[in-house]
Amino acid sequence: MAIDPTELETLRDALIRARASATRVVMFEGKRVEYGSDAEMANALADLETRIRRASAPRPGNINFSTSKGM
Repeated sequence: MAIDPTELETLRDALIRARASATRVVMFEGKRVEYGSDAEMANALADLETRIRRASAPRPGNINFSTSKGM
């Protein structure tokens, strides 16, 4: 099940706020996540950015194949 891009953006924004305030703990929808270091938070942010890009990218339409026997 894919996560909606708006939810991913909300998670990203919460993580950015926590990182900017030098807090290693993020609370979202009753869940608590504690990061061990700033590098770990940076990795989580990079992962969220990648997921947001993938979820927001347009999906390809139809793919048509053309085959022949080479004659």
